[in-house]
Amino acid sequence: MSQPDLALLLTVLVGLALRGLGLLLGGALRPDHPAIAWASAVSVATLAAFVTLAIAAPAGLLATVPLAARLVGLAAGGLAYWRLRGRLLPAMAAGLAALLLARLLTG
Repeated sequence: MSQPDLALLLTVLVGLALRGLGLLLGGALRPDHPAIAWASAVSVATLAAFVTLAIAAPAGLLATVPLAARLVGLAAGGLAYWRLRGRLLPAMAAGLAALLLARLLTG
């Protein structure tokens, strides 16, 4: 097994172990427990960091999408997040749909 494959495998295994631990811990805690609030805040902050990086310095195929289309997707996702009272998955879907539509319209 090559070194990159081993690194990927270890990353997946650690991620799965952390998810399992989170499920065990999350099932034992109330939804309003501070540890659950902290985990939620960290996950949203991590997603925000990845989105910021994708908007500001895209790589791969996203680099071919114009900045205006990326900003339209960001604005639509932010608006959907606000209007849907913090529902993250539908907001991400709305932002992606707006980005794709803007990309199609800008050619």
